[in-house]
Amino acid sequence: MTVKPPAPPPLPSELDTLLRRLRLPYIRHAAPEVVATAKAQRWDPAELLRVLLAEEAAGRDRATIQMRRRASGLPAGKTFEAWDEHASPIPAATQQALKTLEWLGHAENLCVCGPSGTGKSHLVEALGHLAIDHGKTVAWHTLESLTALVRRHRADDSVSKAIGRLIRADLIVIDDVGMLPVPADAAEALFRVVDAAYERRSLAVTSNLHPAGVDELMPKTLAAATVDRLLHHAHVLVTDGVESYRLAQATAGKGVTPLP
Repeated sequence: MTVKPPAPPPLPSELDTLLRRLRLPYIRHAAPEVVATAKAQRWDPAELLRVLLAEEAAGRDRATIQMRRRASGLPAGKTFEAWDEHASPIPAATQQALKTLEWLGHAENLCVCGPSGTGKSHLVEALGHLAIDHGKTVAWHTLESLTALVRRHRADDSVSKAIGRLIRADLIVIDDVGMLPVPADAAEALFRVVDAAYERRSLAVTSNLHPAGVDELMPKTLAAATVDRLLHHAHVLVTDGVESYRLAQATAGKGVTPLP
């Protein structure tokens, strides 16, 4: 039977009150155990202070990441932990280069094109989570949500301000462009975001169409202007030639829990 060590004594109430007042919750949580360890091991006072401040900094970093993850709108929690790089048609070296996130620092774009179920959304969502883990901000959208944004702000003529707020994120993801016909509002929304982000922020766009086929979905003049800005500083990846992961899982009986 394992015997648990005794709990460290609580902080004096006056110190606890001060830590609450100064809004240092992570120091307050860690201090009893850290102080007890410092006494037992005769730490230098500067070391005790360093450890306590490091606990506060680490706690705040974790809280910031959690807040950014919630605010991003990333939909499914897909990360690289569940990603099979060998099943993807994207070269392993390209995958590793994307994971460095250097392209975000250069305000470069990423366009992932291919049939449904070939890992496009998983890849860009995993890159979004990785970016957040490295201190970046991310905004996930579909063409429908961008269209709703434009429509909502057109009434009071604040579309430009809304787009400006959107592109404050270091990475803006637009998922599944081309799955459905693009109405005029959606075409305008896509162009506005691409134009505002051009050479300022990175976009990651997934589509079942190659960018050259965007003019099948929207007016040719607007499509040309959109694609010109989107591809000028872009990495274009094509996921053709691979079976749908979702279909493969379904036919292998892995998409559901087997029935008794």
